[in-house]
Amino acid sequence: MKNHIKELRRELGLRQEDLASDLGVSRQTIVAIENNKYNPTLELAMKLARRLGTSVENLFVLEEE
Repeated sequence: MKNHIKELRRELGLRQEDLASDLGVSRQTIVAIENNKYNPTLELAMKLARRLGTSVENLFVLEEE
């Protein structure tokens, strides 16, 4: 699953540390999600989408197999 977190985060002028702090996770978690190394829980995905001003469906892209 790919995502648009890095692009949206940068558009909002947020550092990885800022986003992590806002969501109560580590910066390493944000790094792993942005690099498609970790798929967040549904709760975290919803928090990410809300913080970045978009929907979960726009934030994450399910790749066809």
